[in-house]
Amino acid sequence: MDMITHILIKFVRLTMNSSFSFKVSKHQTGSMARSGKLMTPHGVINTPAFIPVGTKAGVKALTPEMVESVGAQAVLANTYHLYLEPGHKVIAKAGGLHSFMNWNGPILTDSGGFQVFSLGSGLDGGVSKISAGIRERGSFRCSGTICSKVKINENGVIFPSFRDGSLHEFTPEKSMDIQHDLGPDIFFAFDECTSPLADHDYQRSAMERTHRWAERCIERHISNRTAFEKQLLFGVVQGGRFEDLRRSSARTLSRMPFPGFGIGGSFEKKDIETAVRWVTEELPEDKPRHLLGIGNPEDIFGAVESGVDMFDCVSPTRLGRNGTLYTRSGILNIRNSSFREDFTPIDPKCDCYTCRNYTRAYVSHLFRSKEMLGPTLGSIHNLRFLISMVEGIRDSIVEGSFFDHKDTFFEEFYGKT
Repeated sequence: MDMITHILIKFVRLTMNSSFSFKVSKHQTGSMARSGKLMTPHGVINTPAFIPVGTKAGVKALTPEMVESVGAQAVLANTYHLYLEPGHKVIAKAGGLHSFMNWNGPILTDSGGFQVFSLGSGLDGGVSKISAGIRERGSFRCSGTICSKVKINENGVIFPSFRDGSLHEFTPEKSMDIQHDLGPDIFFAFDECTSPLADHDYQRSAMERTHRWAERCIERHISNRTAFEKQLLFGVVQGGRFEDLRRSSARTLSRMPFPGFGIGGSFEKKDIETAVRWVTEELPEDKPRHLLGIGNPEDIFGAVESGVDMFDCVSPTRLGRNGTLYTRSGILNIRNSSFREDFTPIDPKCDCYTCRNYTRAYVSHLFRSKEMLGPTLGSIHNLRFLISMVEGIRDSIVEGSFFDHKDTFFEEFYGKT
């Protein structure tokens, strides 16, 4: 009996009384877009859904009540950061993330795998996980599996603390143990997020290592019966920008007993939708799919059309804290002097707290005066904008009008169809 078969049999025996479920309720004819419901112990996530990121158990500049008020159904926290500060054992003593951060809805955590990239090949090559063009900037300068700040081997990853430079090791088992202590409803298997500049050989090696780590993650998760009954473990598809690897990764993970999947790794900007479709065409239809770290409106529309159910990204709050705000007619920089005497809302069509109560002139004043309230109001608005946008997408799928809705949004927001 091979390892995957052994794990599958064990998994089936333990999932008889699962408190989770996922059901696709509607498909958009002519696309892979779908709406559905993901049931968790802390509530339902209606999909498609945009999930705000609370890296260190808090969405920057906002209280949990503010996050709830913009319509957020769930939040995602960062395993790497919480492991270093305040420590997963502290959070476990507090009763888990829900109690610790006073959030009553579903919580997701990532595995720490993205920090392998950002501290290693991402830092060395001067690139993000999404490249504007494979040869436009940076280079992949890792030597084998050793980058300037990270060492990757079969056992796991050795990395420095961002706080004091001390060395730490994450293995698949340790990532599971930490996330069990954090207590999210949904969490992700430990993976290696590669640079978009990595060649096919390295991407294949990293992908295969990620698959071996995935098996170890499943075994560790199953061994903790208490956590297993309360938490869903998602596998993470890798393979970079290469179609054969992406499809192979999705097929391999689909044979493992994961109840859902993350789509991770690196992309080339112009090919995100295509690369996502390679994956979703191979993943099981009846399991949820989460695209990790994507928050651009155009990318979200494209991913939904390719069959993705959930997204998370720091971009709306990061942009909001810096005065870059979304509106139905495009993006504006609220710091500009042109808004000094503009007494209209940020976006007249937005129903958020910021737009209901304050003008562009006032918010512009707050940013130019470096008042702390400015980033808070900007973050509230941007989160509500993206969440409302995805709500509109979800409604259009239910109504069967996704393509008309997409064209209308693009024409207004981007000035194109």
